[in-house]
Amino acid sequence: MQETLDDGYAPHAPDRLPDRPVKGRGAVSNRDGRFEREAREAVDDGWGSADGVGDAAADPDFPPPKLKTTLGVDSARTVIARNASPDVPFDRSINPYRGCEHGCVYCFARPTHAYYGLSPGLDFESKLFWKPDAPALLEKELSKPGYKPAPIAIGTNTDPYQPVERETLAMRRILEVLAAYEHPVTIVTKSALILRDLDILSEMAAKNLAHATLSVTTRDRRLANAMEPRASTPARRLEAVRGLSDAGVPTGVLMAPIVPGLTCHEIEAVLEAAAEAGATGAGYVMLRLPLEIADLFEEWLDAHAPDRKARVLNHVRAMRGGKLYQSRWGERMTGRGAYAETIRQRFTLARKRLGLDRRRPELDSARFRRPPRPGDQMMLL
Repeated sequence: MQETLDDGYAPHAPDRLPDRPVKGRGAVSNRDGRFEREAREAVDDGWGSADGVGDAAADPDFPPPKLKTTLGVDSARTVIARNASPDVPFDRSINPYRGCEHGCVYCFARPTHAYYGLSPGLDFESKLFWKPDAPALLEKELSKPGYKPAPIAIGTNTDPYQPVERETLAMRRILEVLAAYEHPVTIVTKSALILRDLDILSEMAAKNLAHATLSVTTRDRRLANAMEPRASTPARRLEAVRGLSDAGVPTGVLMAPIVPGLTCHEIEAVLEAAAEAGATGAGYVMLRLPLEIADLFEEWLDAHAPDRKARVLNHVRAMRGGKLYQSRWGERMTGRGAYAETIRQRFTLARKRLGLDRRRPELDSARFRRPPRPGDQMMLL
């Protein structure tokens, strides 16, 4: 009879390392995009921890490495993007950046990073691209003989006032061009950095050429810090509403998104704070979880709100026909069903009570003109 000895080195399957939140970042993981042929997973073969056994990633002595932000160049040939969506009130927009350092875990723009072979997770908020030629490209497009002006929306995809804007000044240079051409613009942001450009915006607003919107998803600073880690705090955003309004810039507030079971109880409180800060209007968008965002958001719930995960996702499915997302026009922004209708009624009633339901006057496109250049013939009076 042959005896088998156990030398302690029997092969075993390595354990998958659990994803852990990275300080200052929204996504928990850097999962591969939907176009990748292979999926990568970190595993522990027993050699990563101090004693040779166990899970190094869960050991406080082995914290995740800090994630640095990198900024590449987006060599786009045009800067004005066109759309024909019936769900949004504009037909053209500008995005100075691809990716967003604010790191909002729910951001519907995350899946766009997959087109570049990057992850919609941590890559989206740390591997950014900007358009240094945007002002020149914008001037070129506005100067075309057949160009017909209409408000340009900025901040509808990624935030134009994310932290790297302090260094690049991309948004300010775009505003300078729009101001010179007297072209109307609307801005959506989660950043108080917009106050830096108050000199330009106030002059444009005086000509009915500018409107701003601050996105305020919650008044809970701790929740905001986990859900949108590098955006301005809710209090700072409301201060920005006050600063813009006092300078004559018509400013609204957008609860985008309302997260069912997590921030929905704050609707009235957010609108009351917005009205007190001088907002002239308010809107909302229900949580959307298309493509990779669904898994990223579930990971975030596991890490930051595990006790509310089931409740949140059940509400989402109730609004989306049993799924986590439906892209049907007219419903993707607000959802459908009893829960979605309750949110709509609460928001509508609070907005009316606070005077935030006033119709916003249309921005003036008739002022548009090409500024004179050296060598141009003088106009005859």
